[in-house]
Amino acid sequence: MAAQAGVNTGLEKLNLQDTDKMNGDRQLNGTDVAAKAEGEVDESDDEKDDEHDVAQGNGTAAAKKKRKRKPKKKKGSSMNAKVQSDPPRVPVANLFSNGQYPEGEICEYRDENSYRTTNEEKRHLDRMNNDFLKEYRQGAEVHRQVRQWAQKNIKPGQTLTQIAEGIEDGVRALTGHQGLEEGDNLVGGMGFPTGLSLNHCAAHYTPNAGNKTVLQKEDVMKVDFGVHINGRIVDSAFTMAFDPVYDNLLAAAKDATNTGIREAGIDVRMSDIGAAIQEAMESYEVEIKGQTYPVKCIRNLNGHDIVQYSIHGGKSVPIVKGGDQTKMEEGETFAIETFGSTGKGYVRDDMEVSHYAKRADAPNTSLRLSSAKSLLSTINKNFGTLPFCRRYLDRLGHDKYLLGLNNLVSSGIVDSYPPLVDVKGSYSAQFEHTILLRPTVKEVISRGDDF
Repeated sequence: MAAQAGVNTGLEKLNLQDTDKMNGDRQLNGTDVAAKAEGEVDESDDEKDDEHDVAQGNGTAAAKKKRKRKPKKKKGSSMNAKVQSDPPRVPVANLFSNGQYPEGEICEYRDENSYRTTNEEKRHLDRMNNDFLKEYRQGAEVHRQVRQWAQKNIKPGQTLTQIAEGIEDGVRALTGHQGLEEGDNLVGGMGFPTGLSLNHCAAHYTPNAGNKTVLQKEDVMKVDFGVHINGRIVDSAFTMAFDPVYDNLLAAAKDATNTGIREAGIDVRMSDIGAAIQEAMESYEVEIKGQTYPVKCIRNLNGHDIVQYSIHGGKSVPIVKGGDQTKMEEGETFAIETFGSTGKGYVRDDMEVSHYAKRADAPNTSLRLSSAKSLLSTINKNFGTLPFCRRYLDRLGHDKYLLGLNNLVSSGIVDSYPPLVDVKGSYSAQFEHTILLRPTVKEVISRGDDF
């Protein structure tokens, strides 16, 4: 989820987990386990049949011959095979019953931090916080499975509402938290609403109730959604286009994001990361309808740190060169995201607001409107400081809440996040990953085979 330049909220460092268990995190999937068990049962039955033949006392050589073994059943034939459904509805906790979820991409620190990989003190720090990594890896696996389904199934002709609800239904099913009971969404589920920003709109757009917008073949759509387990938010985004004319625009944003991930690390200055990202992004150009456009970084959109239950912490990761001497620190979590545009490379607020979030430092203000009081109670019990959208309030059965919601915004209790747009007629692309700056290694927790 994009952070605008200058946004500054609360900051919290996060603890990290055991590196000694990283290589053992990947497990056989449920299908393999089930098939293996079936094979062992089949072989055992064959041996029992052989022993029975010999015990019959038949003196002939034929009787003493071992019977031909039954063919093993094919993998996946078991009624209890644990495989993901289509659309995804099987909780990942059922697919990884031992609680060991796949690790992300592991990157060793470089230069003066290279000692961290084998340093015993840092390894001890890494071992102290097992729950942190387990929760993050579980959320990341949910994100991978849902987004890979989305990439295969999103097609022109679908409404944005259908696309958003398909993703959100998948996340809620795979985390095992539907979010309809009080407090359930605070345990796990959507980390923030599904952003489906088209063309010149770069971020913070999700359909409100009644939205009839249909995805077109010529659209460029940024898909940005979050998954959380116990407030550990995995923030990752990708861009979809159905016309190869936009390939270079997407390649620019992907290259820039990977550059930012490569440069990020403990004690690295934000300004150095921004300069490297800008150099990568602006080495691309794209030709659309016979006109060549340089790809520009959207200079007032940034990456950001993530703290528990808060998508935007107190640090920003610029995507252009500048003078920010702030350093990344051990134990922090960052969303590295970049935005490339064929327009001016600068966004402004526009269109109807859909995204909201309660401020972590919300004032204790006396509210006069009963609708505002009721709505604030619902927000506290179901979202806390996690971002939400109007559709989520509709889903909980709220109606006629706009007056109360606007009152919460004007009172400084809730922040609104309008869609962010470049000039009309331009196109923008985004890619994003969440990284953990563990004491021993950098882990790109949301990395997958897709990007």
